[in-house]
Amino acid sequence: MRKFLGAVAAMMLFGCGGNGPASTDETAQAVDGLELTQESGVVSGRFVQGGAEARFSSRQVEEGVYRIEVRQNGMTLTGLVDVANGVSSLDGFAEETGQDTQMLDGDREVLSGLYAALNAQLPAGDAAAPEAKYLRRAVSLWSQHPTTVEMQRTVMGEQGRGYTMLCSYAMCNGSWTGTCGGVYNWYSYAKHDCQHGGFEYANNQQIAQLGDHYSCSGDEYYMSGGTWVCGEPDHWSRPKVVGICFGRCGGSCGGDTQYTLDATNHDGCVRNGHALASAYCDDQFVSASDDELFASNCY
Repeated sequence: MRKFLGAVAAMMLFGCGGNGPASTDETAQAVDGLELTQESGVVSGRFVQGGAEARFSSRQVEEGVYRIEVRQNGMTLTGLVDVANGVSSLDGFAEETGQDTQMLDGDREVLSGLYAALNAQLPAGDAAAPEAKYLRRAVSLWSQHPTTVEMQRTVMGEQGRGYTMLCSYAMCNGSWTGTCGGVYNWYSYAKHDCQHGGFEYANNQQIAQLGDHYSCSGDEYYMSGGTWVCGEPDHWSRPKVVGICFGRCGGSCGGDTQYTLDATNHDGCVRNGHALASAYCDDQFVSASDDELFASNCY
């Protein structure tokens, strides 16, 4: 759905409300990394990164329904994901007061780290237990949550109405992964609206090869003068782009393999001259939220 944030910055310690994690001996002595416990119907644990800590849990509360909670940087994030009915209730609030809050850069940094750690430790795709898979998807969604989008919201998803799969465009040269060998399967167009113009403005559109095929120093490639260049174009007229799982829900090449129309358009915004949390990409983020939570894996 988009790239990870950059290296951990000092401001990571100042997430919700400008306060860092509690100054306890346990946190001060904690070693960076993920501690994960899995039992039947429950996954829980904690994640430490640069002195910041996140505690999390996901449990099945009834058939096909999962209650998810993440606490980090003085913020509590909650989700009730009803997979069978394609509806979820998400919220985020200040832990001490229960008041509404916003997702800031420091919060996204910690959650991006947690998402990467979950990807590394959990089985990929549907091989993960459902409570673990929906925890991973919810954390991914929160790690991309823009500051200007309200934390409390309902996300509803239904294939064909809420989200549209683009699995076939994630293949090139007959394969889901690996190089394309010059045999591309272009999708036209990844598009967004912003201060430059609307969805039909050519500089807000990209011709994209979706899928897990290339990466250059953690970035994508774009065509410039007949040559592939490492980086991202900034509002060029319909450039060709490929790399780091363009069109895939989740950060970079995450643990799930959902390629959808809305995720493609979100990538077409945050990878086209806009930052991850840019308000110009809010509508693409909101539209892609149900894809992230409910869309099936392509492979």
